[in-house]
Amino acid sequence: MSQTYSVSLEKIIEHHNLEVVYLPETADKILITTAEINRPGIVLTGYTDYFDPLRIQILGWTELGFMRNMNAEERDKALGYWLAMKPAAAVFTRGLEIPDYFIAACEKYEVPLLQTDEETSPFLAALIAYLNSELAPRITRHGVFVEVYGEGVLITGESGAGKSEAAIELIKRGHRLIADDAVEIRKISDKTLMGSSPTNIRHFIELRGIGIIDARRIFGMGAVKPSEKVDMVIQLEAWDSTKAYDRLGLDNEYANILDVKVPAITVPITPGRNLAVIVETAAMNNRQKKMGYNAAKDLMLSLGMEDVQSEDKEVNIWQN
Repeated sequence: MSQTYSVSLEKIIEHHNLEVVYLPETADKILITTAEINRPGIVLTGYTDYFDPLRIQILGWTELGFMRNMNAEERDKALGYWLAMKPAAAVFTRGLEIPDYFIAACEKYEVPLLQTDEETSPFLAALIAYLNSELAPRITRHGVFVEVYGEGVLITGESGAGKSEAAIELIKRGHRLIADDAVEIRKISDKTLMGSSPTNIRHFIELRGIGIIDARRIFGMGAVKPSEKVDMVIQLEAWDSTKAYDRLGLDNEYANILDVKVPAITVPITPGRNLAVIVETAAMNNRQKKMGYNAAKDLMLSLGMEDVQSEDKEVNIWQN
């Protein structure tokens, strides 16, 4: 059974700078568990099939205008029918003046009431994006996560493979660290993964022989980033002379993370290989592929091998 995540109304209020009009209890005790949002116009007409009380309710000019056109008896009946279902919270947008009867109804049925000066559509988009991130399915795995030329690169491999050392070299070359040792990966949509670092170890890197360093303090704020989309995976492994490594890159290898396919490559480690340069080149090559250019296929075509077919191969990046 999948785990359900929640975010407190307090965090939502702080993040979106909302004004509190009424709370039945402290905001940190009110939990939101769905990223779905609702505008209650049709509910105010009396149609409540499929109504989900877990959703935050957004009210703008349309809802306010509709209530103003109702007589007091119809309005109170509609509000009572709706608010009795205990929606998670109600938010008025555009800085609209909230009628006293609406505040009284929220207090009667103990429904949190908030307000924002933002326009309705931009606020809806921002709130949905925030909730999608905060409530997303997630896993935490061992690895290093860096941003290289705008590509989020997850580096995996056994302890001691050189992941942190490669991250330091990449930072010195102008790229940015997101996470070392533990990477928290969230599935914010069916095709998008977002990687970040657990808060308690953010910006820290462990270097054997030196110890723990703070990348932000040593290299500056430009050397770190709080989160990034996971664009590719690079798995480091000790060179195995009996293994046939891909030398052309025709096949499309991928890692399955939270049921999302992420492009992946396996890089064998030998003394003298510059891992930072390899990661940079892999990131640029991955960007080229996303833009429709594949150097290996171009070479094959130039050699007259037009019927060369590629295949998808899944690689296991969590075996250690």
